Order: sequence, then structure tokens, then C-alpha cells
Amino acid sequence: MEQNIHIHHGINYIEFTVTDMDESRRFYESAFDWKFNDYGPTYAGIKIDDREVGGFSVGPSVSGGGPLVVLYSNDLDATFDGVVEAGGRIVKEPFEFPGGRRFHFHDPSGNELAVWSEK
Repeated sequence: MEQNIHIHHGINYIEFTVTDMDESRRFYESAFDWKFNDYGPTYAGIKIDDREVGGFSVGPSVSGGGPLVVLYSNDLDATFDGVVEAGGRIVKEPFEFPGGRRFHFHDPSGNELAVWSEK
């Protein structure tokens, strides 16, 4: 039986503006092993565990200061290394907070995301 994956009033899908689709796909495939559904040259859906959870939309620029997307990692140090190797720019080195550790990075388009893990 298929389980309902939609949560009433829960975040269901998130879209990122990117300035270079090919570079963005390469970065997220390399750093996080994300897969994509292609919808043409200006839009790609983000697939995680065979579910589409978001998308990339090509735009002329990225504006900062919006909501912070925080990803989870089972191994923060390995994820940190993967982000760096894929070309992400670290903007906050790993730090501890009550309940875990996290770091922040900019993707190739300038979007800021964070990754956290439990202690």
C-alpha cells in the first residue's frame, strides 16, 4: 500500500533560482547525489528517493536573504568534503549547536544552504 507523503501545511516542494542549469546540476549531483527530471532548458525537477521534491528554474540572478534551506547528513564531515570538492563555497565552517553540528555554503549560483547532523 502506498503511503501518503503529503503533510497538511507541510513544505511540499522548493524551487531554487539558478543562473546556470548545467553547472547547478553538476554541483548537486556531485555533492549530494541528486537526480533530476528534465522539463526543458530552463527547468529541472529535483528527485530524491524517486520523489520530486523541488526544482531549479533558470533566472538572471539570485537574491539573498530568503529562507535558509537546511539539509540533513548522516556524516557531516563527508558531506562538507563533498560540497568543497564539487565547488561549493563555504560561508560558515562547521560549528556546534545544541543537538548537533552544521555548516553553510553557497552553491555555484550563490544560493545559501546549510547542512546539519546530530552529534
